[in-house]
Amino acid sequence: MAMMRINVGPLHPSTHGVLRLVVDVDGDTIMNVEPHIGFLHRGVEKLCETRMYMQNPSYFEKLDYIAPMSWQELYVASVEQAMGVQVKEAAQYARVILLEFQRIANHLLWTGTMANDIGQMFTIFMWCFRERDKVLKLLEDVTGGRMFYLNMRLGGIQRPLPPDFKDRAYALADYLEKKVREYPDVLDANSVFMERMRGVGAISKEDAINYGVTGPVLRAAGVEEDVRRSSPYYVYDKMDFRIPTGRNGDCYDRYRVRYEEMLQSIRIIRQALDTLPDGDMVGAPIKLIGPPAKPDIVVARRELPKGEGLIYMVPDKQRPYRISLRAPGFVNLAALPKMAVGAKFADLFAIFGSLDIIFGETDR
Repeated sequence: MAMMRINVGPLHPSTHGVLRLVVDVDGDTIMNVEPHIGFLHRGVEKLCETRMYMQNPSYFEKLDYIAPMSWQELYVASVEQAMGVQVKEAAQYARVILLEFQRIANHLLWTGTMANDIGQMFTIFMWCFRERDKVLKLLEDVTGGRMFYLNMRLGGIQRPLPPDFKDRAYALADYLEKKVREYPDVLDANSVFMERMRGVGAISKEDAINYGVTGPVLRAAGVEEDVRRSSPYYVYDKMDFRIPTGRNGDCYDRYRVRYEEMLQSIRIIRQALDTLPDGDMVGAPIKLIGPPAKPDIVVARRELPKGEGLIYMVPDKQRPYRISLRAPGFVNLAALPKMAVGAKFADLFAIFGSLDIIFGETDR
């Protein structure tokens, strides 16, 4: 057959359709994929260099509106390094608990939308959003915001945890574990879901490393790498948890890794709640003009729900002199052609969906 070039997207930004894929197909077999990004570019890095330290956290939450607390915490951690601020012990445990609940909320949304998009499994979609709503309700009661939180402060969090937080968090962890463990009974038994996921979009361990992918995409290829383990922060080095990995690096393995990660997050939450110390955990607001910067260069790394996030910052007294971000979605998207070439055109959407790309951070 003759080669044909197909433009996939973009759609209107309000539909979140801000990616254009130029796909070359021979019949229905993908021969090449070229992602075109930038439709959601806001110039966040340059914006942050023109604003005071305290004015930037809200920009970082918009990078990933599915897991906004994760990016905001990463920025605040970089400012803490620049100013030489130590996070209070109780706040370290609180941050770990809140960040793991945020990770679960991210993976629940991905699981529900992925199942609905490729298998017409509206039941799983509703189950995931039912569970996610309970997580968001807890985070809302802790932070005061339902979608965006701005909860991190220098050395701690915005305000003390509610008096009933531990009881509610324990109960929510029990509820989530019970419900999440039911998902494979439905998903793995669905022939459409399995056909669209298993053996589709595979990437080898070597290629995953060479492309620099991180997070669930890397671990699904069999690489046991997690920043919480390799470069632990806060109290993660005190937590006993497993790093889920896959064997084939396909769409199914990426689903299974995220499923197992939710269970491991519940495990971490319980351990952190068990050892949550009493004490002040409220941090100070980021001042308009901070103290003199301590290091010449700050590098902060975190295991975000979608992969490794990194901030490189050259701090100044009033604002970041230079700030650069490594967003997991941007790097993971670069591996899409490697995964998609040779697959069927209909599989392209399952492969792309399995990467869990968010374009706030990809386009920046």
